[in-house]
Amino acid sequence: MNVLLTGAGRRNFLVHFFRAALGSRGRVIACDASPTAPALAEADQVFIVPSMDHPDYFSVLRSICQENGVRLIVPVNDLEIPGLSRNAARFHEVGAIPLVPPPDVVATCSDKWSAFLWLRSLGIATPETFATIESVREALERGTVRFPLLIKPRWGSSSIGIELVENQRELELAYEWSKIQLGRTIVGKMTKTDPDHAFIFQERIEGKEYGMDVVNDLRGNYAATLVRRKLAMRAGNTDRAVTVGDPYLESLGRMLSQHMRHVGSVDCDVMVGEGGRYVLDVNPRLGGGYPFSHMAGANLPAALVAWAEGAEPDPAWLRYREGVTSSKYDGVAVADRSKPEAPSPMFALGQDDAPRYINGKTQ
Repeated sequence: MNVLLTGAGRRNFLVHFFRAALGSRGRVIACDASPTAPALAEADQVFIVPSMDHPDYFSVLRSICQENGVRLIVPVNDLEIPGLSRNAARFHEVGAIPLVPPPDVVATCSDKWSAFLWLRSLGIATPETFATIESVREALERGTVRFPLLIKPRWGSSSIGIELVENQRELELAYEWSKIQLGRTIVGKMTKTDPDHAFIFQERIEGKEYGMDVVNDLRGNYAATLVRRKLAMRAGNTDRAVTVGDPYLESLGRMLSQHMRHVGSVDCDVMVGEGGRYVLDVNPRLGGGYPFSHMAGANLPAALVAWAEGAEPDPAWLRYREGVTSSKYDGVAVADRSKPEAPSPMFALGQDDAPRYINGKTQ
C-alpha cells in the first residue's frame, strides 16, 4: 500500500514518519503545486499538481490515487480539507481513504463562528466570540466583554490575518485593514465571503496553551488523545512543546471524537487559565504539533498504516512518555531538478520518470 501526502509543503517529517511505518511494504508519495516544496525532495515519488483552488485539483488527486495504489491520503493544508471531505466517496471508489471528518463536521470546524456555537452547544468552554463588528461594539458598550480582543478570519489557517487589539481605535483600524488584507490572501480567494462577515471577534484568554491530537481509527472509533503543552510558537505553529498527561483533556478528546466521528487525527488547541479550560480551535486534520508526541514514543503513522491494512496497531503506538520536551528546527533540501550535479533524493530515487500534473494535464 502507498500513502499520499497532499499539499506536502514543508512537512518533511511526515515523509520520514510514514516511510518508517511502511518499511518495504509501500511508498510515500507527495504532491504540491510548487516544484520546490521541500517535502518533495525526500518523498519516494512526487507529483506537481494544480493549486488547490483549481477546478481539476481533486480529479487530479483521484487519478494519482487510482494509478499508484494509494490507500491513505494525508492532507496537511486546512484549505483542501472541505473539498477532500466532499469528494471522499470518489476516493473510496479507487480504494483510497482521505483522513478527514465528514463534510458537516469539516464545515463546522472550518468556520470559527460555527465552531464556537457547536462547542457551546456541547457544554464545552470556549472564548466569548462575536460574528460582526456591530455585535462586538454593542458588547463593549454594555461591558459584557473587554479589551484586549482578537480579530480572526472566520475561515482562517494558522495565524494568517490574526490581529490583537487593545482599544476601540485599534479595533476599528485593524478591522478595516484586515478586510483589505484578506482579499490578497489565498484564504480570501478560496472562501469568497462578504468581507463584513469574514471575521470573528474573540476575547483573549490568558494562560498556558495546550495542543491535542484526537485519534480515531478508520471507522471513526476513538483510539487515543495525545497531549502536549506549548512552550513556543512560530508563524502560528507549535515550535517547542513538552508532552503531558491530563485526564480532563483526555476525556475532552474522547468527547470530541464521539461527536466528530472523524478518521485519523484532528488537532485541538486548548487554553488553560484561571477561569478554566477553553477550546480555542478544532482543526480537522493531522496537526503540525504531532511530531512532539512522536518524539515521546507515539507512532500514529504506524497505527494508521496498520488500520489501513486491516490489522490492529500495537497499543504502544498510541501511548507516549510524559515530560519529553522537543523543539523543531530548520533544514535545507535541494529542490532544483535541473542541476544533476547537486545530488538530491529526487534524483537518487528516480523521480524524473514520475508524471507531472500541471493545470490538470499530464506532462
